[in-house]
Amino acid sequence: MTSVVVALRGPEAGMLAADLELEGVQVVVVDPAGLARAPLENVSAVLVEPTRAALTAELVRACDRAGARLIPVGAGDTRVSARFGLPDALPADSPAARILAAISTPATESPKGSERARVIAVWGPHGAPGRSTVAVQLAVELARAGRRTALVDADSVAPSISLQLGLGDESPGLAAACRRAELGSLDPAELSRLASAVETSGGTIEVLGGLNRPTRWPELTARRVRGTLAVCRNWVDETVVDVAADFEADDDPLDPGSPARHAATASALLEADAVVAVLSADPLGVSRFLRGHAELRNLIGQTPLTVVANRVRPGPLGIDARGQVRRTLDRFAGIEDIAFLPYDQRGADAAALHARPVADVAPRSQLVSAVRRVASGLGARTVVTADSSRGSSRAARRLR
Repeated sequence: MTSVVVALRGPEAGMLAADLELEGVQVVVVDPAGLARAPLENVSAVLVEPTRAALTAELVRACDRAGARLIPVGAGDTRVSARFGLPDALPADSPAARILAAISTPATESPKGSERARVIAVWGPHGAPGRSTVAVQLAVELARAGRRTALVDADSVAPSISLQLGLGDESPGLAAACRRAELGSLDPAELSRLASAVETSGGTIEVLGGLNRPTRWPELTARRVRGTLAVCRNWVDETVVDVAADFEADDDPLDPGSPARHAATASALLEADAVVAVLSADPLGVSRFLRGHAELRNLIGQTPLTVVANRVRPGPLGIDARGQVRRTLDRFAGIEDIAFLPYDQRGADAAALHARPVADVAPRSQLVSAVRRVASGLGARTVVTADSSRGSSRAARRLR
């Protein structure tokens, strides 16, 4: 006999359970909060809401061990189902026959393999801590790991990816993709046409350049950026997004419906599956990072955050530069896990001279090796396990 666990809220749970029992199905109704304690042995399927609170990595692993199918049912965040390679959620009022058909349908393997597509945002405070340099090198290392990678310049204040990679300002880039996303005509094929393919030592990277003039920032609205990044998940395996420093909403009291200056940054951070926060390893850079870190965490909630200290050298912080950064971040922000990138002036100068990633012109640079370790650490964290990646700040509420 088919056994199904129904972990849904509201009256729909009882009605659906009654319909399934009429079809001869053994039904166990549990509260979504107690789903982790429900026995899954000899269970054919688990009906769960596609929310971060209910659909967690622990539940996916438990169902895999028990051989039970996970069927998303009800309203929720479609991104949650996509992250675990699950199909789109069925409506909460679906008839029992449709539920049984979904249970009996053989699962299809994702075309991109066992790992899900991700959006990785690279953020840093004011003062040019090296966001773009880290974003470019991170994209190279992800491509070297065999992941099809795209690099998106969503910095609406000082875009620089195209300049760093020697691309012309005439390429359509992100602004064109955002316009098509708003019209509903953006798909992976169109993204490939709009992007510039850059050959690197790690492989080919698809680059969506930024604005050729910062005054065009109203083109990067929240809805457009979210729509573009949603299509990117079906386009490539890894989307690395370089964003600006500011992300707080700046509503105009005289025109509340006007575009927000920093909507692109806030949208990218909210959509990201992982965030890399870059700080400059000097007293001013650490101070600026600490001021922005609390707001960043408030915006992104429990989204995995990797802190990267860039340009580490003895000069500004004394002989024990790493220890100084580590103790300061631990004391004032409770940050213990920090990645350190050494200061490689020669490699950075060569990269700027040839408009290439550092890995192409200085493959043996310690900076390249350090970013490779950061990329490897990101690869180990492919699932968000917290109940929500959305914060409670004014920008988060406004963009939702």
